[in-house]
Amino acid sequence: MQQQANLFDVTDTIWQPTRHAALNQLHHFLPRAAKRYASSRNFDFGPDNRKNVSILSPWIRTRLITETEILSAVLSRHSLGASEKFVQEVLWRGYFKGWLEHRPQVWGDYLNSVQTLTHVDIATATEGKTGIECFDHWAQELQETGYLHNHARMWFASIWIFTLNLPWQLGADFFLRHLLDGDPASNTLSWRWVAGLHTKGKHYLALPDNIQRYTEGRFTVPTELNNGALPIEEPKQYEKQSLTWPETHKNADSWIITEEDCDLFSLAGDTRPKSIFALQHREPGRSPLVQGFRTTAVLNAAEAAARHFDCELVVGPADDIPAWASGKTVATSLPPVGPIRTALGRLDAKIDYIARDYDRAVWPHATAGFFKVKKKIPTILSTLGIEYS
Repeated sequence: MQQQANLFDVTDTIWQPTRHAALNQLHHFLPRAAKRYASSRNFDFGPDNRKNVSILSPWIRTRLITETEILSAVLSRHSLGASEKFVQEVLWRGYFKGWLEHRPQVWGDYLNSVQTLTHVDIATATEGKTGIECFDHWAQELQETGYLHNHARMWFASIWIFTLNLPWQLGADFFLRHLLDGDPASNTLSWRWVAGLHTKGKHYLALPDNIQRYTEGRFTVPTELNNGALPIEEPKQYEKQSLTWPETHKNADSWIITEEDCDLFSLAGDTRPKSIFALQHREPGRSPLVQGFRTTAVLNAAEAAARHFDCELVVGPADDIPAWASGKTVATSLPPVGPIRTALGRLDAKIDYIARDYDRAVWPHATAGFFKVKKKIPTILSTLGIEYS
């Protein structure tokens, strides 16, 4: 896979961790966001040809570009009916985040399971040495590029769980450490969905004919797949919790930029920060590709904001925040369930959290399946002030 490694080199990746790169990719994708996307989005043509999908997800993950911006741009060019599939795809990420906000214990239990399953040998799978051609290819592609097509992610997870009989938690951990767009909600819940846990009793089985069709025959048909597997079951029921929103006010004089939200310009509103803290969070086990993208994205965004507001910029880990925050009124974007919320929550510092309008519009509807969010798309768009036809 040397050709792929060259194409997605760490220092020359198509996913440059800048807002300029995100806007440029959105500009090129817009003409294809409607019927062309709907008809071809399920095909995995390989890492050299991603024109059938947006590949915006790593930038959305860090909010170098926001969901509201993307939806506004698409619906200013296409009708809602024509671009519905792509609009839904954008909202899936918000749905998963909202669902996990309602059931945060799912994340905690997943983390505990990863720690207790360290005795399980997954090297054959992660090194791409199973003998299942497509699976081995995707294992290597993920680690070399930081990305997999969504359909390939589903096939990979299904083979991992039902054919290789490996714990879904370790597969989710493998993805989270290597995906540029990986986040606790989308990643964890997608793996649970494949396993049959997110929608109880409904799992996803990778079928040879499906792989053959949607990869256009790039791989030898994997006849050894377990197509008769039953869904995974768990005895625990996760009760839905009510959402608690922070008080909304934007009078802070100092702001923290994190890898969860790099767009300070739209978040700060009319305030002019006097100081910005660029949080350089390092998660154990992350691939150098993912770590480099996240830390550089935060740094680039913070430097741009500091130049714009002509204010102080401090760069450092979370442990440096309490001393920096002393005597300041500090705010940051409300981080969703995950490592950043945990890291900030442990600090002896007063931090005001600002919830974005997009999260407020989507998360309350993410109480069960995606269908509830889907039905509310017109309401969500209107709430965000996005015009559509």
